[in-house]
Amino acid sequence: MRLDYSLIEVEKMSTLKKRYESEIVANLKAKFGYKNVHQIPKLSKIIVNCTSKDCVQNAKSLTGMADELGVITGQRPVITKAKKSIANFKLREGMPIGAAVTLRGERMYEFVERLVCLSLPRVRDFRGISPKGFDGRGNYTLGLKEQIVFPEISYDKIEKIRGIGITFVTTAKTNDEGRELLTQMGLPFRQ
Repeated sequence: MRLDYSLIEVEKMSTLKKRYESEIVANLKAKFGYKNVHQIPKLSKIIVNCTSKDCVQNAKSLTGMADELGVITGQRPVITKAKKSIANFKLREGMPIGAAVTLRGERMYEFVERLVCLSLPRVRDFRGISPKGFDGRGNYTLGLKEQIVFPEISYDKIEKIRGIGITFVTTAKTNDEGRELLTQMGLPFRQ
């Protein structure tokens, strides 16, 4: 007996990915006039990272930070290390200073859905995210001041409030294409 894997994959697909394939691709093609399907920008990965100066003196805070990132993303983080020695910060090359997670595929789309629908509305005095975080090649970086905006994090169990950096890496060539892609995916940019 042979299983039909195409049906299994469709059931596992997130709603944002379905919407991207059905609506967003057509909207981007109409707006920018792409001739080839491969020119249409897509989200290739999301990098979620957290770095703290407390990790230099206290290794326990690093494990707590890594555990929180693991709960937020659903994936085990990688410990990041210092690339340079900086005497003023008492930092030596190779010391662990943070944690990072790279999301791809289904987990990436699920993370975007949770970020847009659950976490960003919980930010205090939220009026939209800044449109100034683009790098010139269609990639966008968003900074959150508190990790407690994610519903997976319990306020009672955290040791310290930390900021989180989220980078959306796209295949877009310009900022306009990247912004349009992320707007279509639901990210609420400020006007």
